[in-house]
Amino acid sequence: MQAIELQATIDENHQIHLQLPEDYPPQVAKVIVYLEKSSIPPIKKRQFGQFKGKIHIAGDFNHELPDSFWLGDPR
Repeated sequence: MQAIELQATIDENHQIHLQLPEDYPPQVAKVIVYLEKSSIPPIKKRQFGQFKGKIHIAGDFNHELPDSFWLGDPR
């Protein structure tokens, strides 16, 4: 396996056109695109307690489920 670095620009049609050096023979190649500047916004850091009061857990959450739940009884 061999790696080379080429400069390329993504055009308005979301395409990249590459020109390999003349001395490379025709063969199968994998192309990996590495973006130098990400256009994806950074993920906001989570803050402890940010969802406090927005989530409700039923009082019977820890109770056993009835047999009808496990056996698929529609009642």
